[in-house]
Amino acid sequence: MAELGVHVYEQATSVATPTKAAVGITFVVGTAPAQAAEQPAKPNVPVLATSWDEAVEKLGFSYDWKSYTLCEFMYAHFQLFGAQPVIFCNVLDQDNMKKEVVAQDYGVADHKVALPVEAVASTIQVKTGAIEGTALEEGTDYSVFYTRDEENTYVCMVELLEDGSAYNAETLNIAYTAVDPSVVKTADVADGVAQVDACMTEVGVVPDLICAPGWSEDSVVAAIMATKAGAINGLFGGKAVVDIDSSEEGVTNYTDLSGYKIQNNLTDANQILCWPMVKLGGYTFHLSTQLCGLMATVDAGNRGVPYESPSNKNLKMDACVLADGTEVNLTWDQVNLIAGSWGIVTAVNFLDSGWVAKGNYTACYPGNTDVKDQFIPVSRMFDFIGNTLIRTFWTKMDKPMTTALRDSILQTCNIWLAGLCGSGYLYGARAELLADENPLTDLMDGIIKLHVYNASPVPAQEIDFILEYDISYMEKAFTA
Repeated sequence: MAELGVHVYEQATSVATPTKAAVGITFVVGTAPAQAAEQPAKPNVPVLATSWDEAVEKLGFSYDWKSYTLCEFMYAHFQLFGAQPVIFCNVLDQDNMKKEVVAQDYGVADHKVALPVEAVASTIQVKTGAIEGTALEEGTDYSVFYTRDEENTYVCMVELLEDGSAYNAETLNIAYTAVDPSVVKTADVADGVAQVDACMTEVGVVPDLICAPGWSEDSVVAAIMATKAGAINGLFGGKAVVDIDSSEEGVTNYTDLSGYKIQNNLTDANQILCWPMVKLGGYTFHLSTQLCGLMATVDAGNRGVPYESPSNKNLKMDACVLADGTEVNLTWDQVNLIAGSWGIVTAVNFLDSGWVAKGNYTACYPGNTDVKDQFIPVSRMFDFIGNTLIRTFWTKMDKPMTTALRDSILQTCNIWLAGLCGSGYLYGARAELLADENPLTDLMDGIIKLHVYNASPVPAQEIDFILEYDISYMEKAFTA
């Protein structure tokens, strides 16, 4: 039966708006004092933080970065680089990684007793005087909270209440359960790295950088990081930012870097290697931590396109150091070997530029010199383009494979690539459907392949000036 009248129908636009992949977002694995957090995040579950306050609220904070490695990253990323967001994964499970601290007497100062931040507030038991003293009641006789002491150290504070029965006590007997970061092992961190696949469903964001300061020096962790970075959720590409150990067990002299890299198989195109550590005032950072902050900042300055290298950009540091705090003064020739010949990112203080990161290569260099693999920005652009194509065309999955679908994908892809070219992010790019890559048997099986050609700018690593004495200028000067 006909519907009389004039009707207007709408059809979906054949060219879609690309869903651009996020860049400069780090998935960082390590330990945090979540027992001190206001709203503690669950262990081994990705948690998104877009500010310093949010991170502290979910993970707690401590300046003991050897015990709580996520706090180092938190401080550098939010406080020093002003970058965001970050996805954290705390592998320190306070329910299972703990120890009992037996009851002992503590002197009271200003009606307070400061316990280590490791103390779990809910487990604290307080008595007056010796162990056989009278048990006190939380909320009536005392309160417990986490705060900073006079030396800026985070502590678990037991404070006697003015209306309580022991307000003027000079000694308290306290027992408690404490989290124990020392029991965290390589396997725990490796399991945490694997949680990167949960980011998509847990926080709705897929990171493109993986970092584990204090743990990536372990070759097992570094290998797992590289594997996961190459196929996050089995689909998305990213980079593992890895430190080379600068302790006595690792590399304390730059001459050993190349051999150590090969010996520990740190040669993956999905790895970015860093050495040594860096220092700012009284704080020491893994170079991987600061490099992630630097890349996020550079990416943000380029409207979220990772086509520019972090090399020759300023870090937040005043010295290079080894793990034991010994300062490392690298000459330009040494930096040239580390960054230019061995494919390791380092830092250098060059004249009035200040301290900058130096190194454009991924860990695969010099063994692999494919331009798409060896250069950090080019390799990250390949990840970015691939990740964007996946996000953009995922909605086309399982639709009828018609010529209209084919043309819609090609048009959308080529318009987006042209925009990247016009903005200077690519030298050139195009998407084509090639007959020899799409045999009839594949088409019948619902498989269509599009070939995306692209070329992103390579970093200008060497600029040469040739000086020549031109005697014609002398002739002109004296014959004019």
